[in-house]
Amino acid sequence: MIDTISLPFFVAQAPASGPTSFLVSMFPIALIVLVFYVLVLMPQRRRLKKVQEFQAALKVGDKVITTGGIYGQITRLGDTAVQVQIADKVRIDIARAAIGGLQGQDPVVPPDSGGL
Repeated sequence: MIDTISLPFFVAQAPASGPTSFLVSMFPIALIVLVFYVLVLMPQRRRLKKVQEFQAALKVGDKVITTGGIYGQITRLGDTAVQVQIADKVRIDIARAAIGGLQGQDPVVPPDSGGL
């Protein structure tokens, strides 16, 4: 006689009802990959595209704020660097990627939507 305590042990060791196909066994993994792509990778790609479009649209004279919190006005643009005037006769060169947004406007990518 089988008591109720050892019943789960016997059920767990019961042989499978039949051979399962490869596709059926791979379905949960494919579902997890799909959910990961939709919830993580797609929004990340959208944010990256938005930031790249913003950085490509920068022009001389734009008043910007850097990711480090420095306010200034763009005086010269390069391929990877930007010269920003932060005070009278004070100019600094910073990376284009360090431009966080335009002064007085919302950030390109809101801080609460940051990914991993």
